Amino acid sequence: MKALLVSPDGESRQAMRVIVSALERRLGTEVEFLEATDGERAASMADRESPKLIVADEIASRAGAFALAKELRDRLDPFAGVVAILLERRHDSWLAEWSGADAWFVKPLDPFAVTDRLAELLSERERV
Repeated sequence: MKALLVSPDGESRQAMRVIVSALERRLGTEVEFLEATDGERAASMADRESPKLIVADEIASRAGAFALAKELRDRLDPFAGVVAILLERRHDSWLAEWSGADAWFVKPLDPFAVTDRLAELLSERERV
């Protein structure tokens, strides 16, 4: 399974990697990580690589997480994978919902809750 991690901050991408890697055990599949520093690069990678999961940091610059999710969902052929956004403030949850994200999590993250929700969403997509 391909997972695309989006953040201009290398430490944030590393934290995402640790959390998402727990999906290997939960889902019984190896995770191949892709990384992008902004939403524009992420959209391009999503087109080329077709990841099953995108985790985007709200602070992603140049077409950030909200714009990325909105663009992927509003296409004639919408992105079929799971999109999750990491929020700095709970108040931004309405933007995450508006963007079409499947899930959003407010920092500081509870890694168990994030992994549980992502596993649930990915499993639902596999059944469809």
